[in-house]
Amino acid sequence: MSENEPNDEETEVRTDGTGIVAPDDETPTWSERKERKTGLSRLTYEYFERSRREDQDLRMESDYVERDVLGFPTWPHETVRNLSIAAFFVGMIFFLSATMPPHIGAPANPSSTPAIILPDWYLYWSFGLLKLNPLNPELAILGGSKIMADRTYGVLANGVVVGAIAIVPFLNKGSARRPVEQPFWAAIGAFGVTFALTLSLLAIKNLMPMNTDLLFDLTFLLPGVVGIVTYAVLKTMREGYMYDLNRRYYRLRPPK
Repeated sequence: MSENEPNDEETEVRTDGTGIVAPDDETPTWSERKERKTGLSRLTYEYFERSRREDQDLRMESDYVERDVLGFPTWPHETVRNLSIAAFFVGMIFFLSATMPPHIGAPANPSSTPAIILPDWYLYWSFGLLKLNPLNPELAILGGSKIMADRTYGVLANGVVVGAIAIVPFLNKGSARRPVEQPFWAAIGAFGVTFALTLSLLAIKNLMPMNTDLLFDLTFLLPGVVGIVTYAVLKTMREGYMYDLNRRYYRLRPPK
């Protein structure tokens, strides 16, 4: 036997949870694994290794070129994986809450109005749209008065922004899975995320150590810059990096 030839003991497929994980028809059942009492770590490893093996076998046998991504059954592959990830993050939350408990301030005084009133943090972007007073035009035909109140103008701005977000899925009907395939829509997404961030900063402008006029200008300039940079970078990556990284994918399904 030569040195490069594999040993029988090394290549033997065993079903006792050690060595190479067996194919689907030879894999122990759930009850058999439970009887071995090898623990969650060994069970998780076996399922991950089994998923990797099935993925490799299916890819070698697959002739489905339009969608070269093969899925696995929810049980046990996805379930065990998701439970492992969820258990990790829940453990981290318990650890952080035990080591760094939040400070509980003084109770609110119902007889006095706070100096700064803000909504929940995830609504800062909407609250920021209510502070677009400088954009509300003053019409000379009306004697320099505004056509609508600033509060009404902010509510209409909320409707425009939410409507634009809702209509995007109907405009983009492509089948792209990666931002590099459609740089334009990826740039639109980067623009929207940055715009929501700058609007949130505008909502708490009283707490920001920055000139109010500069912050207002950055609210509309920064998202445009981020969108343009995102488009340029993805457009450059499209012909180089992503082609080499996903050579087989692009050979079967070239980008539009």
